[in-house]
Amino acid sequence: MQDFQKKKSKLSKMISAKSLIRHELIGLKVEIAGSFNKFHVRIKGLVVDETKNLLIIETEKGTKKIQKKGTSFIFTVPNGKKVKVDGTIIAKRPEERIKLKVKKW
Repeated sequence: MQDFQKKKSKLSKMISAKSLIRHELIGLKVEIAGSFNKFHVRIKGLVVDETKNLLIIETEKGTKKIQKKGTSFIFTVPNGKKVKVDGTIIAKRPEERIKLKVKKW
């Protein structure tokens, strides 16, 4: 149990609001803040998988596939802060996002 808490505290130090787009999104809580598809707004859940163009979110009503482009996400980072991200910025493969150099978003 203590090992888990140590790993969680290390993770919360690594992922911050500024570095979120360069980290792994799987396992983070997410809410849809805005979308071209009005039915996607207010969907909440846990990111279970990710592709270049989609986030796959596990919700209370099942698994939802949400397109990144045209959608605004609110991620909850491990330290409890909520970060709003435009999906167009993260519409890349996870391994490509690591190399991103974004001054301000």
